[in-house]
Amino acid sequence: MLSYSSFSDVELLELLKSEDTAAYTVIYNRYFHPLFIHALQKLNDKEEAQDIVHELFAQLWNKRSDIQIHTNLAAYLYSSVRNKILDHISKKQVRDKYVDSLQGFLNSDYNITDHRIREKQLAELIEKGIGQLPSKMREIFELSRKKSLSHKQIAAQLNLSEQTVKKQVNNALRILRTKLGTMLFLVV
Repeated sequence: MLSYSSFSDVELLELLKSEDTAAYTVIYNRYFHPLFIHALQKLNDKEEAQDIVHELFAQLWNKRSDIQIHTNLAAYLYSSVRNKILDHISKKQVRDKYVDSLQGFLNSDYNITDHRIREKQLAELIEKGIGQLPSKMREIFELSRKKSLSHKQIAAQLNLSEQTVKKQVNNALRILRTKLGTMLFLVV
C-alpha cells in the first residue's frame, strides 16, 4: 500500500492531475492549517479565513486537470490565498460602501420624499374636507384660516356677529377633525 504522506508536492500534483483523491486529501491535510492561519492573520475572522481556504481547495480540485504551477505547490497555494484575501477585502469594501450609501439614501431622501408625499396627501384631505363644509361655513372658515382675518374682520365683511363667526369656525374645526380623523386612518 502506498504512503502518500511521504510523497513530494510535485508527485502529489501529478497524482492530483490524474484525479487521485488520496493525493488531494494529503495536499489538503498538509496545507489547510498553515493556509488557514495565514488567512486568519490577514482577516481576523475565523469564518472568513476558513471560507477562503475551503474555496481555494475546492478550486484546486475543480481545476486539477488544467492546473499549471510554475513555482512550487506551497508558493502557489499561499499566493492563491493572498489573492483570494485581496479579492475578499475589495468586495467587502465595495459592499460596505454600497450599504453605507444605501443607508444614507434611506435616512435622507426616502424620509424627505415620504414626508412630502404624506404632507401633500394631508393637504389634499384638508382641502377635500373644507370643500364638503356648508357654503357659508366654508366661506367663514377660509377667511379665518386662509386669509388670516380676525373674527371681527370676518363679521364686518359678511355682516354677521362675531359670535356667529366664532361658532361657525369652531363648528368647521369640529367637522374637519371628525372627517380628517377617519380619512387619515384610511390613508395612513
